[in-house]
Amino acid sequence: MNAGEIFQKVDHTKLSAFASWPEIEKLCREAVTYKMASVCIPPCYVGRAHKAFPELSICTVIGFPLGYQTLESKVFEAKQALEAGASEIDMVINLTDVKNGDFDKVTEEIRLLKGTVGDKVLKVIVETCYLAGEEKVKVCKCVTDGGADYIKTSTGFGTGGATVEDIDLFKKYIGSGVKMKASGGIRTREAMEAYIEHGCARIGCSSAISALNSK
Repeated sequence: MNAGEIFQKVDHTKLSAFASWPEIEKLCREAVTYKMASVCIPPCYVGRAHKAFPELSICTVIGFPLGYQTLESKVFEAKQALEAGASEIDMVINLTDVKNGDFDKVTEEIRLLKGTVGDKVLKVIVETCYLAGEEKVKVCKCVTDGGADYIKTSTGFGTGGATVEDIDLFKKYIGSGVKMKASGGIRTREAMEAYIEHGCARIGCSSAISALNSK
């Protein structure tokens, strides 16, 4: 797999709390240059980035990073982001619902967010580092039944990131129409190749350029 093929699957990411506009602008320019899948940036920069780089697919995060906002606030966030020019939404599920065993609520939240997003892309962050094995299986069903486009491992802000084992579990339990995104702690070419080989359609990464251009 050559570097160009890997770049096409990368969501070039900058989500730090103190990300400046020059850093976001550089991220967008790099994503255009290397023909990456998208940039994943804070909601406050979506409008400015879309205006500066109209050709670029812009992803942003909703309910980030803890996921326990109300459903109404998540819907409002998503609507604002879409109006500002986002074409992809990465939402965090409400993990309190998972821990309370209320998986119908998890499914309904995803379904309503997908209804809001419409023909745009909805990726659902399930934050695997906080889930037990059976919970992971059940959230796969929630993501599938909710009609999401992707299941995503991690925010990158939790106690752990993506693992190949979790991707293999996803692959076993998600529906045929759901794609997979690995994110969190992916910093090498070898890791990116491994996740793609295990079936990931997207990789969330902030260091793809250095990893793929290194000797």
